[in-house]
Amino acid sequence: MLPPVETDEQGDAVVPDESVLRPGAAALCARLGLGGLALERFAAGSVPVYAVGAEHVLKLFPAAAARDGLTEERVLDFLDGALPIPTPTLRAAGEDANGWRYVLMSRLHGEDLATAWPRVPPAGRTRIARDCGEALAVLHALDAEPLADLLGPAHWPAFLDRQRAGAVERQRRRALPEAWAEQIADFLAAAPLPSGPQRSLLHTEFMREHLITDPAGGRPLTGLIDFEPAMIGDPAYDLVAVGLFTTRADPRLLGQLLAGYGRSVEPRLLMAYTLLHVYSDLPWYLRELKPSARTLDDLAEEWFGVA
Repeated sequence: MLPPVETDEQGDAVVPDESVLRPGAAALCARLGLGGLALERFAAGSVPVYAVGAEHVLKLFPAAAARDGLTEERVLDFLDGALPIPTPTLRAAGEDANGWRYVLMSRLHGEDLATAWPRVPPAGRTRIARDCGEALAVLHALDAEPLADLLGPAHWPAFLDRQRAGAVERQRRRALPEAWAEQIADFLAAAPLPSGPQRSLLHTEFMREHLITDPAGGRPLTGLIDFEPAMIGDPAYDLVAVGLFTTRADPRLLGQLLAGYGRSVEPRLLMAYTLLHVYSDLPWYLRELKPSARTLDDLAEEWFGVA
């Protein structure tokens, strides 16, 4: 049985502890008809994720993250076979003891693109960028209304207003230097935010760590994973993680990706969404990408401009 996790403190203690979690995960696998298969936990991830044998993945969500588990379940079922990049096939899902939810899915073989990236040649990187753009175009063209009962926000402009109201303080809590923080309010006030954007299904964390590749097998991209943060909203919002963590401020690669995507996007809009994103952490992005820019307008061009 999976142990109770009712507080953040319990989660911090239980989720990393394999001596506590593994027996519950093994018992759940047995109930799902997978008893006896090797159970190997993946090192990455904010929730426990296990390879079950060679063909299955079991993802576990404690009670506090149960809605994320339901989102993963619904989105995987919705996307089955819909994208040019494979997504895991949903095999089982439900609620287990003590409020845990589980999602059992097919395993997509290969390695994460972040690990493989240094070995990908320039031509392969260009193809991957194009393929990512084409996949995002298909994702954003899907009718997301069947998921609207679960995925938010219900009203995009109201969501942006809430995010804008806390934008400066959110970054200050993350120790953003004041020279940057004092620019945020004016930048957002002048940003070209759409008042009535297209409502698309958004991955929200479309990044190398969530893309799977098999370069040895001759297939640049063999999977796109991790849909529990999915939302419905402006397609441009999805390009924040793309510019920061997939093309990583490379204007040529972003240009190739947007060519595959089939549309251009204003860099200042993407910079605004960077500040308004639910996971926004500008100090971290600055440490990771080490830009030369010293203003948000220049940063927009450096991170989201194309060549």
